[in-house]
Amino acid sequence: MTILATIGLGANLNDPAAQVEYALAELDRLPATRLLTRSSLYASAPVGYIDQPDFINAVAQVETSLAPRALLAALLDIEHRHGRERSFRNAPRTLDLDLLLYGAAHFHEEGLTLPHPRMSERGFVLLPLLEIAPDTLIPGRGRAADWLAACADQNVAVLPPPAAAVNA
Repeated sequence: MTILATIGLGANLNDPAAQVEYALAELDRLPATRLLTRSSLYASAPVGYIDQPDFINAVAQVETSLAPRALLAALLDIEHRHGRERSFRNAPRTLDLDLLLYGAAHFHEEGLTLPHPRMSERGFVLLPLLEIAPDTLIPGRGRAADWLAACADQNVAVLPPPAAAVNA
């Protein structure tokens, strides 16, 4: 059985746009997983610890037969391969991969909460998510679009596609 899972991607170190693009390609190579769609890249101001570079963010949807824990472990492995260090909360990072949604799953256990507990508070998640899946429902919270107004004060902007993609 396959499940539609939604993954948030972000980076602000070591060529963050390239980090996110490489990670998107790696999602499609995970076992029993296929990348279905991905958003544009978005630039966003840091949240929490603000004395750091802006982030590049995206959201992807995959079809997977991996269980939630196995998918999360695979995402953490990708982060590790990209040099992710967890020195302190909201620290700058080479790559951050968050399992946002896993079908209609709504649960909390040690190390994994679905849906992601702060996704409805983050414009850098909601804007790219609504770009690729405008009718998304967040289990236990309702329509993702209904949460966007609360993020209006956040500095998030879609990036233009690279020149090579425009000319292709």
